[in-house]
Amino acid sequence: MSALIDQLKELLGPNGYLEGADAEAKASSGWSHLGTPPMVLRPASTQEVAEVMRLCHEAGQPIVAWGGLTGLVESANVEHGELALSLERMNAIEEIDEIAGTATLQSGAVLQAVQQEIETHGLILPLDLGARGSATIGGNISTNAGGNRVIRYGMMRDMVLGLEVVLADGTVLSSLGKMIKNNAGYDLKQLFIGSEGTLGIVTRAVVRLRRKPDSQDTAFVAVENFDKLPKLLDLMDRRLAGTLSAFECLWQDFYKLLTTEPAPHTPPLSQDYPYYVLIEAMGADQDKDTARFEAALEDAFEAGLISDAVLAKSQAERDRMWAIRDDVGQVAQNWPIFTFDVSLPVKDMEAYVAEMKARLTDRYPDHTAMIFGHLGDGNLHVVAGVGDDSLEARRSVEACVYEPLRSRGGSVSAEHGVGLEKLPYLGFTRSPEEIATMRAIKQALDPKGILNPGKIFETQPLKSAAE
Repeated sequence: MSALIDQLKELLGPNGYLEGADAEAKASSGWSHLGTPPMVLRPASTQEVAEVMRLCHEAGQPIVAWGGLTGLVESANVEHGELALSLERMNAIEEIDEIAGTATLQSGAVLQAVQQEIETHGLILPLDLGARGSATIGGNISTNAGGNRVIRYGMMRDMVLGLEVVLADGTVLSSLGKMIKNNAGYDLKQLFIGSEGTLGIVTRAVVRLRRKPDSQDTAFVAVENFDKLPKLLDLMDRRLAGTLSAFECLWQDFYKLLTTEPAPHTPPLSQDYPYYVLIEAMGADQDKDTARFEAALEDAFEAGLISDAVLAKSQAERDRMWAIRDDVGQVAQNWPIFTFDVSLPVKDMEAYVAEMKARLTDRYPDHTAMIFGHLGDGNLHVVAGVGDDSLEARRSVEACVYEPLRSRGGSVSAEHGVGLEKLPYLGFTRSPEEIATMRAIKQALDPKGILNPGKIFETQPLKSAAE
C-alpha cells in the first residue's frame, strides 16, 4: 500500500475511509454503479478536506467528489484509480438566519432534510426535485440543479449567495457572505456552480431562502395539442399574478406508464389525451388564491386550451398528483433504457420531438420514448428504450436525440451536467472558443488535472498514486 494511502488513513482515522467491499458497496447507488475506487475518503471537516487535497496534489493523485450519487451523466464515476471523496459526514445545517433569509449548510446535507428543517422556521429553500431524499446540497451546487420550480425561483445558481470551496492544492477559498448584492470584483462562486467537481470541492454554502407560501393550489389538466401548451402557460402565468410555481408537462405515453399497473398510481384523468400538465401556484392567501386559480382554469377552458382538469382539494390529493410526476423510476419497465436531458425554445419543441421520434423509428421501429419536462423553462427529459444496452446502441440513440438540437440552438444538457456521458457532444452546445476558455480555467485552478479528471471535456487519464 502506498505511502499516500497510509497518510490519508492516519489523517482521517478509522471512521474516515472505506476500502474493499465497503468501498464497492458505497459505489453502488439506486441509479448506477460508479466503479470501485481503491478508497472512499470520508472527511468530517473543511480542514480535513483541505489536507486530503494537499496530500493528493503533492502526489498527483486524482480525486472524484461524491454527494448523494443520484447524478445521471456518469460525472461521479471512478475509472482510472481515482479516490472518491464523500462529503456524507459533513451534513450539518449550521445556521438558519430568519432575518436575512439565509441558511448556512455543509455540503453533505441531504436536500429533503434541509427542506424540512427550514420549513419549521416559516421559510423554504425553493429547490425541489425527485431525488430530494438522497441528493445533497454540494451535489446540487456542483451540478447547478434545476427541478420543479425553476419557472418561478430559478436554478440552484440563483439560490447560492456564498461558497466555501477547497481547491486542488488544498487552498480553502471561503466566501460565505449573506449579501444578495456584492459587486466587489469577480463573483468567484459562479465558477464552481455547475462545474461538476472539476474545479474545486464545495464544502459549505450560504443559500437564499424564501418565505413559506401560505397557499398552494394544484391541478392536473389535459390538453389536446401541443400548440395549446405555450398558450396555456402564458395564460396561467398572467392570470396568477406571479404565483405560478410549476408547469410540468407529461406526454401521453409517459402518463400511461405512470398510471397503469404495475405502477401504483390511479389516473386522475382519462389516458386518452396527448398531453397532461401538472400546474401549481403558491401564494399568500388561500381563499383568494384558490379563487384566482380556479378562475384562471375556467378562462383556459373557455379559450379551448384545456379539455379536462382535476383540482386537488386536500394535501393528500396534492401529494398523489406530485407522486405521479415524481415516479420517474417507472421507466425501468422499458429496460434497457437511455436517459436524456435537453433544452430548447418551447416554440421548437413539437418539431424537435417529431424529428427525434422519426429518427428513432427509422432505426428502431419498436422503440419506446417517454417524454416529460419542465416546459416553462424549456427543459425536456427523454427516456428511450430500444431493447439493446450496448455502446453501439447508445451512440445510435444519442445521435437521434442530439442531432435535431443543433439546428434549433438547443442544449444537450439542461440540468444534469455533462460528466462522461455527454462529453462527445459538448461541441453541439458550446463553441470552440467557449470550450477553450473552459479548459483555460481548468488549467489555472487545477494544473495537475487531479479533480474529477476526464469529465466535461477530455483530458489525459492520470495514473493514480495508489497504483
